[in-house]
Amino acid sequence: MDRHVVDPEARIRADYLEMPGMALSRRQMQRLWSLDATTCDTLVSRLVRTGFLKERSDRTYVRSTTAA
Repeated sequence: MDRHVVDPEARIRADYLEMPGMALSRRQMQRLWSLDATTCDTLVSRLVRTGFLKERSDRTYVRSTTAA
């Protein structure tokens, strides 16, 4: 098993926790984490549904203030 393979959801969470003010569009997320559109949409939807991320009016995603 390749030790360099990281769960993309864990990577997103870690990066948002490391940079609390980060605000990214879905397109920016795709580029930053090398995700295809379907995978990105699935992960973002899950992170919003669980309350980790929230969507702002400018269609960027930030860490929810209640997320830990």
